[in-house]
Amino acid sequence: MACTTILVGKNASYDGSTMIARNDDSGSGTFTAKKLQVILSSQQPKVYKSKLSEIEIPLPEHPLRYTCMPNAVEGEGIWGAAGVNEENVSMTATETITSNPRVLGADPLLSRPQKTGKLTRDNALHIPQYRSRKETLPAGIGEEDLVILVLPYIHSAREGVERLGALLEQYGTYEMNGIAFQDSDEIWWLESIGGHHWMAKRVPDDQYVVMPNQLGIDDFDLEDALGKKKNHMCSADLREFIEKNHLDLNLDGRFNPRLAFGSHDDSDHVYNTPRAWFMERYLNPRTTKWDGQDADYTPLSDDIPWSRVPERKITVEDVKYVLSAHFQGTPYDPYARFGDKTQHGAFRPIGVNRTSFLSCTQIRPYLPKALRAIEWIAYGSNVFNAFVPLYTNVTRVPAYFSNTTDQVSTDNFYWSNRLIGALADAKFELTAIHIERYQEAVPSKAYHLLSECESSYKKSMKEPEVHALLEKANQSISDMLERETSDVLGHVLYETSCRMKNAYARSDA
Repeated sequence: MACTTILVGKNASYDGSTMIARNDDSGSGTFTAKKLQVILSSQQPKVYKSKLSEIEIPLPEHPLRYTCMPNAVEGEGIWGAAGVNEENVSMTATETITSNPRVLGADPLLSRPQKTGKLTRDNALHIPQYRSRKETLPAGIGEEDLVILVLPYIHSAREGVERLGALLEQYGTYEMNGIAFQDSDEIWWLESIGGHHWMAKRVPDDQYVVMPNQLGIDDFDLEDALGKKKNHMCSADLREFIEKNHLDLNLDGRFNPRLAFGSHDDSDHVYNTPRAWFMERYLNPRTTKWDGQDADYTPLSDDIPWSRVPERKITVEDVKYVLSAHFQGTPYDPYARFGDKTQHGAFRPIGVNRTSFLSCTQIRPYLPKALRAIEWIAYGSNVFNAFVPLYTNVTRVPAYFSNTTDQVSTDNFYWSNRLIGALADAKFELTAIHIERYQEAVPSKAYHLLSECESSYKKSMKEPEVHALLEKANQSISDMLERETSDVLGHVLYETSCRMKNAYARSDA
């Protein structure tokens, strides 16, 4: 799927927490309805069977409880997408990434599940439809499977890399993906390479990472990965794989995986690199020259750094801003009223219309373990939605986040956000003030509710009491959010109704 990711190391964040965030975007012409769920240990299967590849994989004993964001419409697999387990370990899966013919010829992807190609209401509004070709039965694992296969069985970010790496080597994959793992101390980023190879790098604590659907890692220490594994890990034969297939393109002696394993297509300059350019332009506006004829990097640059030290500490609001971006403040904004109109909408926005949800997991090391993890969530197009946090150390989540179905309804956060976005987009200038107030009000009130909850926590509380406290707080946040969302939907509906093409000034007497 087409997505955008940002990772923030603990010393780069405003409060010392680690943060991993990703827009989960549907493919072109599809809109995937999502819902938030808690999966209890007793609900985790003993053997997992993939819907797309039909592969069966036995699962370890003693799974952990975890949250996930599965598809709301059943029938095409789980697609867990993002979540946090009871050990405060998180993952987001996946960022679809690209490669090149040399890699894919040396280690081919497994037979890919085929789309039917038929556009129905189901796949137009919700999910892409797939079929398995019996004559060339697909195998391996992919985005559909990764959260359920990995997240319930890991106790650290590093363990997440190790487990997923082993699964890729054993079962292979039919697609290339980037996956983030997080605990309170570390963030790791894993990229698959062809059908069975992989590499992973620890995000430097004082840096952030941007990922826009390309293989991103641009510096990698093979000695460390095949030795001490302090900051790098990889499949055991990666060095031989590189050498045998003449993949190393560097001239300076440093190994750049982006050159070896990544894509170098013209389409990257429309679809991928502009997103990295905007995010780093926002977080490092003075470190680098981004605009003009003598710019260090432009939207077309292939060498925009994978990670860098920000000019100031990064907040949750910064994460939401960059993942909502439509190139505002640049000539490429599709909503711009002035400037060269031939440049408006030239590049694929980060905050695109077909975003299913945005998740940002924030693990706060300064709080007791029971309160440490919160997951910030928004559904639909980020330009028009609001970001709200929920505690993840719970056994259930509010219905407003979990009751999404294939029926359009204002009874849930997903469809309400989709409706707001579709209405507000058509009259952007008129509705912008209502959207801005909504996006300010929701997190402001949510921060206050988090503070109230945390001040009520006592170390003496037993686990059921903790769950009850956090579930009550989540419900209060959900109730507030539902009121604010209903209010902004009313304002947006009024503004757009008044500007319908059949409007007429004279009223009946």
